Amino acid sequence: MNLDKPQTYEGGCTCRAVRYWIASRPLFVHCCHCRWCQRESGASFALNAMIEADRVELLQGEVEGIDTPSHSGKGQKISRCPRCHVAVWSNYAGGGDAVRFVRVGTLDEPDRLPPDIHIFTASKQPWVVLREGVPAVAEYYKASLFWPKESLERRAALLKPRA
Repeated sequence: MNLDKPQTYEGGCTCRAVRYWIASRPLFVHCCHCRWCQRESGASFALNAMIEADRVELLQGEVEGIDTPSHSGKGQKISRCPRCHVAVWSNYAGGGDAVRFVRVGTLDEPDRLPPDIHIFTASKQPWVVLREGVPAVAEYYKASLFWPKESLERRAALLKPRA
């Protein structure tokens, strides 16, 4: 792999009406085992790549934003294909419109983004076996303890007030 070349990723919905491109490696990849994510995904967990919204470009189609409740009580906006209704990313209140949680399963090559951390493992399904060497926490965590320095710097730039 050429380390000088930025990593990019493409993905989209099932019917291919929505296609998107991610311009860089995500900030961090969460594998969330909370009951909310289990219910919303219809699966045992949700795998989300957190990335700056300006690094996600729609190549084709438009998304429909659906406001849904979340465990925090602040809600989330799930962006779905208006035709097949597949969720391609979410925006949570904490990150607002600046950070997208891209559904890793919608990537053309989802195996390129394994989880950096497993969260809310206190409610994970008992038959899900977590791989050794990947951090796992019972609930949430402090980014400063787990995120790479570059990702922390990128997040700080997002949170910096604009003049």
